Amino acid sequence: MNSTIGRVSAAVLLAGLSQAAFIQAATAQAMIQPQEDARDADGNPDVIVTAQKREQRIEDVPVTVTAVTGARMADLGVNSLSEVAQYIPGLQIQEQSANNPGFVIRGITSDSGSAQQGARVTLYYNGVDISRTRGAYQDLYDIERIEVVKGPQATLFGTAAAIGAINIISAKPRAGTEGGILASYGNFDRSQVSGYLNAGNDTLAGRIAFAYKYRDGYVRNIAGDPKVANQNQGRVDQDDLNGQDQRGVRGSLRWTPNSSLTADLVLTYDGQRNPGTAFKSRVFAPTGGQTGDYGYAELSGSPFSAEVLGRRKLGLTRNVYDANLTVAVDVAPGITFTTVNGYRRFDALEIFDADGGPAWYLEFGEDARGDQWSHESRFAFDGAHYRASFGWNAFFENGQQRVPFSTEEGTYLACSVARDFAPIRQILNGAGLSTGTACVAANGTIPATRATAILSRGTATVVPYSASFANYGNTDTYSVFADATWIPTDALELTAGARVLIEDRQSGYSSVMPDSRLLAGAGIFTSLLAAANTKGQKFTAERSYAAILPRFNALYRLNDDVNVYATVSKGRRSPVVQLDAQRIVPLSVASSGAIPRLQIIPAENVWNYEGGIKGRVGAFSGAASVFYQRYKGFQVSVFENGLTVTRSAGSADNLGVELEANIALHRWLSLFGTFAYIDGGIGNDPSNGVFAGNRFRLQPDTTASGGANLRIPLGTSATFYATPSATYRSKVFFELPNSEAISQGGYTLVNLRAGVEFGDQGRFHVGGFARNLTNKRYLIDAGNTGGTFSTPTYIAGEPRFYGVELGARF
Repeated sequence: MNSTIGRVSAAVLLAGLSQAAFIQAATAQAMIQPQEDARDADGNPDVIVTAQKREQRIEDVPVTVTAVTGARMADLGVNSLSEVAQYIPGLQIQEQSANNPGFVIRGITSDSGSAQQGARVTLYYNGVDISRTRGAYQDLYDIERIEVVKGPQATLFGTAAAIGAINIISAKPRAGTEGGILASYGNFDRSQVSGYLNAGNDTLAGRIAFAYKYRDGYVRNIAGDPKVANQNQGRVDQDDLNGQDQRGVRGSLRWTPNSSLTADLVLTYDGQRNPGTAFKSRVFAPTGGQTGDYGYAELSGSPFSAEVLGRRKLGLTRNVYDANLTVAVDVAPGITFTTVNGYRRFDALEIFDADGGPAWYLEFGEDARGDQWSHESRFAFDGAHYRASFGWNAFFENGQQRVPFSTEEGTYLACSVARDFAPIRQILNGAGLSTGTACVAANGTIPATRATAILSRGTATVVPYSASFANYGNTDTYSVFADATWIPTDALELTAGARVLIEDRQSGYSSVMPDSRLLAGAGIFTSLLAAANTKGQKFTAERSYAAILPRFNALYRLNDDVNVYATVSKGRRSPVVQLDAQRIVPLSVASSGAIPRLQIIPAENVWNYEGGIKGRVGAFSGAASVFYQRYKGFQVSVFENGLTVTRSAGSADNLGVELEANIALHRWLSLFGTFAYIDGGIGNDPSNGVFAGNRFRLQPDTTASGGANLRIPLGTSATFYATPSATYRSKVFFELPNSEAISQGGYTLVNLRAGVEFGDQGRFHVGGFARNLTNKRYLIDAGNTGGTFSTPTYIAGEPRFYGVELGARF
């Protein structure tokens, strides 16, 4: 672990002081502000959540949970998962693209695209697990609330909730006729429109909601631009990078034939047609020589992108279809039966230029697809001195990730720094051709294009090369779970629960990795990626596992609105049945095939211990928690030969503090803030190898956010509103092992939304917004696929976005 005794002591002390400050501040506010002014963002006196699969006030839930309502999101002007996460302590969401989001709770990341690997963080959508990363991204519109439950939650949210769960709950149909629409326009041609229409009665009600979001890329891509000098490797005018073109529609139906039965059907489509991701190199300069992280790029892809990779231009084509049916029945007084059933299918094709420069070098695609079936049923019992539930779950997942690759052989051999190709580079250097990172000149021209002619002794000038590999994963999981709460007094609740699971994991692997023609001429028989060639044959392996995952919770009420709690829970990330292939002959002999290579990565187990205090007094509401987690068999994702694989890094520890607070200073003004400190990392033990002492990837040790909600009446029919806010993240490492070159220092982003509401109950509004108001430069990722080839790439974060918005409700 990275911490010293002093840092551990400081974190524990901070937690203790924060709880004392919470009570003192709450008491002080109770004397200056009446109780009825304490409201959530929707104006309700209590925030109601379903973190324990039943409706409860958030302060009555004996685990650490943060809830963000749709109204609070609207006030902040946020409408994506990564934006919302900036205001939730302990949560980071990295959106490298909609096809590759990274979900991080308390320093633990779940972002692998491999179909063979399970998730660590459960993402739920209307009660159904959608955690497979390539199918997990969900646009946010017409949302009731988002709940983030921290710590292992296998009993409540299934086996993927090894470190926590994110639950997205869409707005439900209700009686009456109403609707709304919101439109905005801003720089980079940012155009967004969303809306909903609700109609029905107490028996049958329906709701349809939609959103369309478009924005030009904020990283200029000169590749193929006829107005600008460039190398034009792809022979096509590529789009600017890091843009947005997505759409979504959701239809919901609620049937309530009587007071004892409620059925909800939700159908959702989510799609993206985004331009490419700006993987920008620091060593491969675009034409003109600009190599900074925040300048223009020249990512041209492959001349054979359409034929080999699947699409002519860089970018993402992604479709997700989701169906959910939930039925709740009050079968008897105090007894409720609920069944939740879901189906989700996704397909995503992303074409990307992994080398970050103008050469036809590392051109990849990712074709990921899969489907998921889920069924869960549970009985819940409520009595004067107890609550209990039990149920069962079945989850079936089929997925695949196919990665096609295109390059030009001579260019690849000149640019590569692989040890096996050192003799080839010596030949090229002897002919006066620079190799390695010098294969692209400082002005952006590409000397490496001469390599094929040199190596073929003039018989060829271009030798196209293509290859592909694919991994497959089929997982069947069955579990039963039970939870019981004993309430011996009105002030004390004691909870124990467990989930027993059986899972069958089947992995598959296939590849088409032809030997390089140029290398074969030099007596070296291997694919350019040095991977074995199964010639399209699919290898498979299967293993079955079982586990018991418990939780224990205690809640003590200091009064009706302030509670303290403690929890102990176990989380588990499933073992990885990691399958690929290996050659059966040395490189000096022509390849005659491959055999399966199976590696079983042991399960990652974590014990979580935490306690906290939360509630409200007068105008003040807030929460403070401190936690400690101990990992065994900590799994890490690393790049090898262009593929993300899993390795065990040994033991890991995690100590942290999370705080959040809201205070209503006046009926016109309220303040909010969050803070999180996480001292987590892989154990500093020599047995943990190169990972020993490393901090968790994608996790700053300190995050904070704060802001104000201001609403000032303007006469009798209008209100001025403003929500300024700021978010802070300290230094973050993007990969393991940690590297200063693959990191981002701390930074602060300032955001603002303001305008005027008018009409009956503020039915109309006109205003403006600005995100990253100071135009702060920062990175959202580094390393990436290029890093596995010793040429890391860097993705710039969003610049200043600003614009105007109009809204109406009826």
